[in-house]
Amino acid sequence: MNEKFNLLRKYNFGGTNSIDLGYKRKEYTEKIADYLGNRLIKVLVGQRRSGKSYILRQVARQLIDDGVKPENTLFINMEFTDLEFLKTYKELDELLKVYKENLKPVGKVYIFIDEVQMIESWEKVVNSYSQDYSDNYELFISGSNSKMLSGELASLLSGRYVSFEIFPFSYFEFLGITSKKEDRASYLEYMQGGGLPELFMLNKQEVKRNYVSAVKDTVMLRDIVQRYNVRDAKLLEDIFMYLVNNASNLVSVTGIVNYFKSQGRKTGYDAVATYIGYIEDTFLVHRCDRYDIKGKDILSGNAKYYMNDLAYKNYLYPGYGYGYGFLVENLVYLELKRAGFDVYVGALRNKEVDFVTKKADRIIYWQCTYMLTDEATIEREYSAFKGIDDNFEKIVVSLDDIVMPLRDGIKHVQAWNLYALLRKEE
Repeated sequence: MNEKFNLLRKYNFGGTNSIDLGYKRKEYTEKIADYLGNRLIKVLVGQRRSGKSYILRQVARQLIDDGVKPENTLFINMEFTDLEFLKTYKELDELLKVYKENLKPVGKVYIFIDEVQMIESWEKVVNSYSQDYSDNYELFISGSNSKMLSGELASLLSGRYVSFEIFPFSYFEFLGITSKKEDRASYLEYMQGGGLPELFMLNKQEVKRNYVSAVKDTVMLRDIVQRYNVRDAKLLEDIFMYLVNNASNLVSVTGIVNYFKSQGRKTGYDAVATYIGYIEDTFLVHRCDRYDIKGKDILSGNAKYYMNDLAYKNYLYPGYGYGYGFLVENLVYLELKRAGFDVYVGALRNKEVDFVTKKADRIIYWQCTYMLTDEATIEREYSAFKGIDDNFEKIVVSLDDIVMPLRDGIKHVQAWNLYALLRKEE
């Protein structure tokens, strides 16, 4: 184990190699910093390659800059092949003991475990160390399965945690890493590319396409096929393709089953529903349920699915017809989620409101469109709010070059200003 620990040291601060910190994602690191200095386990969840590893390293670097000794931080990234020996919680516990014996850290120890779900029964060690009152530990873990955001995590960690959902780069971060100007042109460039952090280290379109394909394949194979012993990997892939190409449209499991039957594919309701659940669990897509605005209830049945990143559409399935309005809607959905809102599709009699969002006592109704090109389009988008008899905010988002005046109390915002609007009004 000592030899294996020496392999690990090169990936840690104070080791022989320099540590790549990537683009500083201040919005996440500052949120995490608000929770430092206690025994709560910090849990980062999100799709593979969305930047969780970089954020963990940035947190560790900030701790060191603030006076923590490098030997008091331990970073374990389970995606490194050098750590393939680390399969169970017992081996993790042994490694942590070897770390303490070798480096003899004095004071609090900060332990970072990336892609922790790859270690069998990891929660036994994480729980034990987080509540070890004979020594002082603070733990940070990350994972790529949404069950780490659910009751499963609450049960595993007995409620002693705080979670942060990590998304690919936002438009605001895209501006930061590219030094682009905040305007319609840069927003269109962002919308026609993707936000996976490592995409910005690649130059050629074909290389980017191959990278996005590799990310998708890795998630499908390691997080779904291998974990759940999926028998029909082709069906899984085809369902993902269907969801990507129908993002922003209402879909149902029955509708997907019927679609495959029309293509001569035999499949059943349970198989499709299960595979969709697996895809959701890996954060490749997000389910957005319908909300009855009058009845104040979540509606079962049809739902919308939004991509976690537009790169899947833009690089893998670009040949399918897809209006810019749907891409705008997908990006607005992601921005609302990043801002911490619960997001639903609004149902109002025979009408649909693109989004109903809730955050604490704040409720906002949203319509998204590519351009408000003429009076008929303006009437269509603004009239979606008619029949809502409360006084909560109503906002239309588009890519128009000018901001429309307030109309019947409804605000208009250009998509590239949405980030600032949401943060300004918090």
